[in-house]
Amino acid sequence: MALSKIDTEIEQIDQEKYLRQATSYYQPLEKPLKYGPEVNSLSDLVAALHREFESNYVNIEMVNHLMLSYKSNPREWRKYAKFDRYTYTRNLVDAGNGKFNLLILCWGEGHGSSVHDHADSHCFMKMLKGDLREKRYEYPNRSARDNGRSHHPDGEIDSRELVEIGETPIAVNDVAYINDNLGLHRVENPSHSDTSVSLHLYCPPFDTCSVFQDNLKKTTAKVTFWSKYGVRTKQNEQ
Repeated sequence: MALSKIDTEIEQIDQEKYLRQATSYYQPLEKPLKYGPEVNSLSDLVAALHREFESNYVNIEMVNHLMLSYKSNPREWRKYAKFDRYTYTRNLVDAGNGKFNLLILCWGEGHGSSVHDHADSHCFMKMLKGDLREKRYEYPNRSARDNGRSHHPDGEIDSRELVEIGETPIAVNDVAYINDNLGLHRVENPSHSDTSVSLHLYCPPFDTCSVFQDNLKKTTAKVTFWSKYGVRTKQNEQ
């Protein structure tokens, strides 16, 4: 096949559709690629991510490599780390030209998220400071074909409450990955004396997600930003 034809086909790929389809089969890396590019700073990471997302065919494995390769440096991310006394915060670092969102989340002592999904997007979560604990749950009423597990003869999850399937500690410079085919999750800072900071990449970006209660009641939650580019957002700009 001629290279020009290959280039044309890549240009015709719908990036958002491709990324969402990729959640059905992508398996995360455990360590950086041997021959992948180096990432020596947060600005290197942002620039490399923009290059990856220039093409409609995004190499998710390379995105994973970039997140693994960056090593936390508080001097670089401190200006984005905005805390709230009562809840964890979501602070936008880079909007990715509408193709991805890079955020820093700040977790006060004992702060945690609700159980939520990721709107059929990829979620990479890297620890920058402290520790977090991820609890993962089966996604209610998704077929075994979607999540690789079944508790019902017809392939449907038959449960009237959330089913926990794992708990994982996340330490500094570790990267966790989840998408809706792998389940739901809840993230919390287990410490009652230390804060935590994490770096999250979502692709494609999303404005709403689903939040779940123990009895499987599902509600739609709007995704907001506590700050953007290091500046506190106004209520109507979140």
